[in-house]
Amino acid sequence: MTHSTKSRRAFLKQSVLGGAGVAISAMGLPASSYARIMGSNDRVNVGVVGFSDRFREALMPTFLANRQELNFDIIGVSDIWNRRRDEGKKVLSGKLGHDVTAYANNDELYRNKDIDAVIIATADFQHAYHTIEAVTANCDVYCEKPFAETMGDARAALKAVKASKKIFQVGTQRRSGPGYHAAAKFIKEGKFGNITMVEMTWNVNQPGRWRRPALVKDIRESDVDWKRFLVNRPKDNWDPRKYLEYRLFWPYSSGIFGQWMTHQIDTVHWFSGLKHPRSAVANGGIYQWKDGRTNPDTLTAVFDYGPANDPNNGFQVMYSSRFHNSAGGTKELYFSNGGMIDMSTNKISPTGGMTENEGKAMGLHANLLPAMSLDGEAAATSANTGGDPLTYSHMRNWMQCVRDRKETNAPIEAAYSHSIALIMGNAAYRTGMKATFDEAKQDVMVGGKVFTL
Repeated sequence: MTHSTKSRRAFLKQSVLGGAGVAISAMGLPASSYARIMGSNDRVNVGVVGFSDRFREALMPTFLANRQELNFDIIGVSDIWNRRRDEGKKVLSGKLGHDVTAYANNDELYRNKDIDAVIIATADFQHAYHTIEAVTANCDVYCEKPFAETMGDARAALKAVKASKKIFQVGTQRRSGPGYHAAAKFIKEGKFGNITMVEMTWNVNQPGRWRRPALVKDIRESDVDWKRFLVNRPKDNWDPRKYLEYRLFWPYSSGIFGQWMTHQIDTVHWFSGLKHPRSAVANGGIYQWKDGRTNPDTLTAVFDYGPANDPNNGFQVMYSSRFHNSAGGTKELYFSNGGMIDMSTNKISPTGGMTENEGKAMGLHANLLPAMSLDGEAAATSANTGGDPLTYSHMRNWMQCVRDRKETNAPIEAAYSHSIALIMGNAAYRTGMKATFDEAKQDVMVGGKVFTL
């Protein structure tokens, strides 16, 4: 693909209606009209915000696998670390067969008005902030999860995306899995019965998880824009570990809650139709890897879900994760009175359902689900889900939606909901108190006060 191919934005600027000499962009037409007028042969130019490991190892390969068919290109990469910036330019230019411009920050990136969309793969606490930057610059967005680690960030980004009407996808890739769609359909059609309990685990034995010791030793403050890295977090002195190993340190990441739980708790919102928990309690600690981190290596949280005005109806979600023993692996188990759905195997079964003998004492008949398989790939059971087929499908869904101007599988509302759950879990863990959600204020509450940094 050559640079002579017109970008979407250039096409819109040059187009006229019926010889009247009126630019399409001045007509106030909706984005869906742009897509129809543009047709399928006009390139979508993409900028990369953060040439991170996540982008390089998972997002870049899936983008490259779909770009020619859907006519996408990458023309710029922004990173505040000179090493990653140089690597991004070199790697992407080599993969794409043309020069890709490197930018020292997002202000420089968005001065390029040929950028139509961005892929955001920066630090956890920056995602909402960088999303606001992107939609303000009139760009569609693929943003890695977690979406937001504070309700202030979540509310501001939700408002910005909704007002912009830009196409947005958050990186909870289970939403693009056929097996998950089949499970959602089975539950929503009433075939499963009421969800009564959900059990989720994510266990690994990885002392090096989220550690970057070699890079920490090599990096210097002069290599990065530390002030820009902090965005809206409190002022702090340069710390290479907080820069490179941010997932281990609050308030730069909630750790397990944001990195892993968001994937699984997102399916709870999807399958149940509920937007967030009613309450959360949590406990855990740094029991094994005493390396200076402030986020736990072992964690258990219990969430209560159900209608806010009906405390007698609902279900419980139990989530647990540990870094020091991998027994149990990654599991997502949904229970009803009739059996269970195991999303790690993509199977529905009558396991644990009420038999005729068990129901007889109460005059009840057997309630047993059929044994059946769901369609599609199961989610990866290892901690690193970057290479699984769901990421490919999720990236392709975003790219197709950018072309068609349709809502993605994981829109801004899904991102907002998983943010509420992770913030509630984090608040409960850090305060040792029950966290709830104030619908009117859209804030997470502990002990009658708003949870903040």
